[in-house]
This record gives sequence, structure tokens and C-alpha cells, in this order.
Amino acid sequence: MERRKFLSNTLLTSLGLSLLPSINNSDSFASTSRKPIVMSTWNHGLAANDAAWVVLSAGGRALDAVEQGVRVSEADPKVSSVGYGGAPDRDGNVTLDACIMDEEGNCGSVAFLEKIMHPISVARKVMEKTPYVMLTGDGALQFALANGFKEENLLTEEAKKAWLDWKKKQTELKIDKDHHDTIGMLAIDIKGNISGACTTSGLAYKMRGRVGDSPIIGAGLFLDNEVGGACATGKGEAVIKIAGSAMIVELMRNGKTPKEACKIAIERIAKKQKDCKDFQVGFLALNKSGEYGSYSLQKGFDYAVCFDKINKIYKSESFA
Repeated sequence: MERRKFLSNTLLTSLGLSLLPSINNSDSFASTSRKPIVMSTWNHGLAANDAAWVVLSAGGRALDAVEQGVRVSEADPKVSSVGYGGAPDRDGNVTLDACIMDEEGNCGSVAFLEKIMHPISVARKVMEKTPYVMLTGDGALQFALANGFKEENLLTEEAKKAWLDWKKKQTELKIDKDHHDTIGMLAIDIKGNISGACTTSGLAYKMRGRVGDSPIIGAGLFLDNEVGGACATGKGEAVIKIAGSAMIVELMRNGKTPKEACKIAIERIAKKQKDCKDFQVGFLALNKSGEYGSYSLQKGFDYAVCFDKINKIYKSESFA
């Protein structure tokens, strides 16, 4: 009887321990009970997460959550790297890029889009109403107008003043901890399905027509519902060169944690790109178990995570 009691207690203890959350470090958390969950880049991700959480906490789809979440940043004139109020190109034109991807692998994107405040919603229309993945420039604008979107002036007085000040100096703006771009968002809903979104006004005072990684599936955003998802922020060219988000998802498929996968991707950039000391890149990743992680090239990358009604900013570890 004593032996049976010992074995029974041992089994119960083991089962209990297996159900406890696994806390790896300050910016990585794993627990299958942490669903729904949403995470996004930078401090302005807090407000975006709040909007996404409204959808997720009501049992909504992750796709709807990420769209509604990043729309908050797109409409906020204080966010100088996304949507309305975003920094213009060198000619004073605000041009926007965005992409979205759902749990079934469907995706849509727009690039070099002008005069539309919510490119993420246009990207979703591309995904749902066309056989294509990406529309660009005037074609993307005409598609948006045909689908009920309205033209708006996206250049705020504050952004215009900053642009005019820049024109006097004509200096290159580096993407460091003070000058960053993009909001990328990943979410898992109550059903365990993952979706992601990425939207930006791109590099401030860029050459007209320049497009970064944000609207490119596999670079700025990628996910696989069997594995998890990843998104990027920072210098788009650096991310494109390594197909960053797709690489991270494949690393997770092969057993790496989200943080480990992000770190490997950053190390690849540091190894292959000789000018890596002059720019910033940050990655976020979320796997199907609810574990999340990040890693950045330089110090200063923050991101927001929301679950169980707790929305919190974390500081990413970095290569440099």
C-alpha cells in the first residue's frame, strides 16, 4: 500500500509540474495555456495590442485581431513610422507598405501605396478578393478606391516640418534605436490559430519608390500554422537579404525556441553584412505552444506582449 501511495504521489507531482508555465528568461515565456496571446513591435505596440485583445478576448479570429491592432498605429499621427503621420520620402510624399497572413497560408500585401490611411486593410482585400499576393503603386491605389477606401492627406504638419528641417541638412537617417520603422504583430486566438500583420511608412526620407521588407511575405512577416510566426522591424534591406522571418519559422520547425531562432537570424546578418554596426534590425517570434521571444542587432529594441489581460513592454536582448 505504501509503495502504491508513493507511486501515485510521484505521478501526480510529475503531472502537476508538466502543467506549470515554463519561464526561460525575462523576454521568453512558454505555456500552452497562454492562448489567446498577441505581441507586437515597439512601445506603440501597447495600444495596438489593446485593440487586438478586444477581438481575441471575445473569441475572435487572430486575423481580425492583427488587422484591428495595427490599424491603431496606422491612424495615430504620433507614430512617425506608420500610416498617418508617417515620415515622407525625400520628395515629401507619404508612401505606405503592408502585408497580412492568415492561419491557412493566405496572404496579401500592398507596396508604395499613397493617400490611404489603412494599407493593412487594403492588403487584406488583396488577399481575399484577388488571386494575387501583392499590388503596388497606382495599381494598389486604384484597387483601394474601387473597394471603398477614401483618399486622404497623410502628411501631418509635424511630419512636414520635420521633413523640411531634414531637407536643409540632407543627412542620411540611420535606423537605430531612435529612428525605427514598422509595426509587426503576431497573434494566436483561442482556437490556437496564428495570424500576422506588418505595416509601415518605411524609411524616412527614402528615395521615391523604395520598398523595404514590410510588405514582403517571408521577409517582414511569415507564419506557418503548424509551427508559429515571425516578424521584423528595422532596416528592410538587411532583412530581405536573409529572408529573415521565413528563416526564423524554419528554425522553429527544426526545434529552436523563438528566441534562439531570432538570435540565429540576427547573427546571420552580423556575419554577412559588413555595415551591420550602422543600422538596427529586430525580430519577434511566436510558436504554437505560446512561447515567444525576440532578438535585435543593436540595443534599444522594445516589444509588447499581451495575454490574460496583461499588456507589457519587454526589452529585447541584442547582438551588440
